[in-house]
Amino acid sequence: MDNSTPKWATRAALVVVGWVLAALAALGAVYAALTVDRPGAVLLGVGAVALAAGAAYGTFVRPRLAADTWGLRVRTLGGTRRYDWNEVDIRLVTTRRLGRDVAALELESDHLVVLGWLELGEDPRDVHDALLALRPA
Repeated sequence: MDNSTPKWATRAALVVVGWVLAALAALGAVYAALTVDRPGAVLLGVGAVALAAGAAYGTFVRPRLAADTWGLRVRTLGGTRRYDWNEVDIRLVTTRRLGRDVAALELESDHLVVLGWLELGEDPRDVHDALLALRPA
């Protein structure tokens, strides 16, 4: 039997793409500033900062969710929050957005945590099933 702790996080390839795009946008901003395109430099600079912020978030909150026999750990920029199995409600919520059904995993205790495929790196339905299998009866 595999004794590893199940963990879910944003896909590493997506985080790398974010960093690469942030670097390209920053280089574009420098180039635009040097070629006297000030509005373009500002636009690319703002884009570079936004992309870098998203990539940094994906880098620093890894893993976003982890589960073990004692409960769940949810990582945020403010630190890691631990929830015992008996104090957290796990729900799978499906909403309709832009014409398609989108699933999200809700963890409710003293705070509501909503995680989608972007934070988990896989379909929330699969994560929900895995968490229910790990949860003691």
